Amino acid sequence: MTVAELKVLLEEQGLSKSGKKAELIERLSSVNNEPKIELVSSVWTRTVIGQFNLAQTVGSVAAVLLLVLVVLNPSILGFGEDEPVYEPIGFDASQTRWYAQELVNLGHPEWEGRMSGSPEEAAGAQMILDNLTEMGYSPQLNTYPVPMFAINSAPIVAMCQPPAGGLLGAPVTGAACNSGIGAVTTFEHRTDFVLQGYSGSADIQFGQEMELVDLDDGTDDGLWGSASGKVGIVRGGNSIDGNTGIYIKAAEFGLAGIFRINNQSNCGQIESDDCVPIFKSIRVDDMKAANSGSIPENIPFIAVSNNTGNLMIELAEQGAFLRLFSDVDNAGELSVSVPCGTLYGKSEELIIVGAHHDTVYHAQGAVDDTSGTATVLEMARQIAMVANESGTPEYTIRFCTWGGEEEGLWGSKAYVGANANELARNLRLYINLDMNHVDIDIAERGNSLRFFSNSKGDINAMKDILDVLEEERPDLFPKYSVSTGLLEGERGAPDGMPYNSDHGPFVYDLPDGVTGNALVCYGSGSYEYHTYADTMDRFNEESLGVSVIAYGTYIRHLAWPVFA
Repeated sequence: MTVAELKVLLEEQGLSKSGKKAELIERLSSVNNEPKIELVSSVWTRTVIGQFNLAQTVGSVAAVLLLVLVVLNPSILGFGEDEPVYEPIGFDASQTRWYAQELVNLGHPEWEGRMSGSPEEAAGAQMILDNLTEMGYSPQLNTYPVPMFAINSAPIVAMCQPPAGGLLGAPVTGAACNSGIGAVTTFEHRTDFVLQGYSGSADIQFGQEMELVDLDDGTDDGLWGSASGKVGIVRGGNSIDGNTGIYIKAAEFGLAGIFRINNQSNCGQIESDDCVPIFKSIRVDDMKAANSGSIPENIPFIAVSNNTGNLMIELAEQGAFLRLFSDVDNAGELSVSVPCGTLYGKSEELIIVGAHHDTVYHAQGAVDDTSGTATVLEMARQIAMVANESGTPEYTIRFCTWGGEEEGLWGSKAYVGANANELARNLRLYINLDMNHVDIDIAERGNSLRFFSNSKGDINAMKDILDVLEEERPDLFPKYSVSTGLLEGERGAPDGMPYNSDHGPFVYDLPDGVTGNALVCYGSGSYEYHTYADTMDRFNEESLGVSVIAYGTYIRHLAWPVFA
């Protein structure tokens, strides 16, 4: 019987299911007087010798010979079948929170984020490398030049309503607003509006009397045509392929700037009466293909909250003039960092654990993805302690974090490209941790996490490990609901692995038709996703223990296998 079958019998008897296989058998035997093994007159066996299958029926005449074989090699009938013993690794919640807080402390002094290609992202990568080095891993800091924009200074958005009838009877002009005459509404960066990925630059003054054109949901080309040379504002925009579709339209019709109103995400969840603006990037290759090989350099692209967008439209209808300043360099390249720490094993076969250490530019990114990076560091620390006790692992184990994820998975794509042949030969498993976090308010937001993989063997092993951990860690695992899923389909198929985080390149971008195996963990409850509100106030370090212990326990089993 397998361990799983034994556990079913134990559950039926109301007995504990924890322990090694021998312990399970002994526990069952203590309440079961029936023989453990019953010889029958006819037994069918199938085994494998080298490359050949052997299948035969053994009658009662050969029973004695079969019994001898079973004694010499019980695995022939499955009686002595090896079952994996999963030994849970440790987890220190306070240490994990410390890693997260140290990363958050390295954020931009004004905007708080660790934007890809920025000094803050580089400082975060160095902190990660320093910790991996201190744990005893062989360090390597990789840097890759990738298409990346740089925000040189804070953007400005404002509108001005000149005095009714003009000044002293003069015509109504934007020049009056430039002179400080008129009602000016200034919108707050980060809370009312945020730059979007690869926004262009412009400095539009009130005196230019720039018109703001309501483009509704962005599907009417006639409205886009009327906005040529003006600034447009789109309500929602998902119906035209999101940010990429909006920016392509703005370039096609020659707009001077484009706003996108968030009327779909986080509505009423962060601010009770509003939908907070979020940062999103564009698909750079698609944008370049639609715009003669380049990204527009002089079309600012900004997201606004629902209330801000509606107020802007209302003020424009009343004759208010627009002030828009964006100082972004989007035409060049910046270097993103990929720090790695390696524990070399007995073979070159490789297990990699990763998360992205960059964040959106305007937020701490406590959940996305400081939580994943802190998880990588704590798992690495725990695995280093296992190595100190158990010696050289069977596999080489590598912990890496990626820059450039938020703008297009640039760091992981570049790393896979640079190491493609080695990965195609040796990658046994990639584990990705992106927002593997449950909000601190479990009662309100739920307690769910999701483990999924494109490898049946790996996800089945995780199911067994979760069963073990339910009993081994009753203080933690019963508190959280973990679902598992197998996604074996092709890229883009409903049953395929999504290409939406850093596991994508490791699964789909390997050469020679190789598909990589990946395990992924996603968490739940992050209303603050990609907003200014993604701070340590919502951080729940305890929830990270689920993925640290579960995935770390699997790494321990693969690298230092124990069987019952």
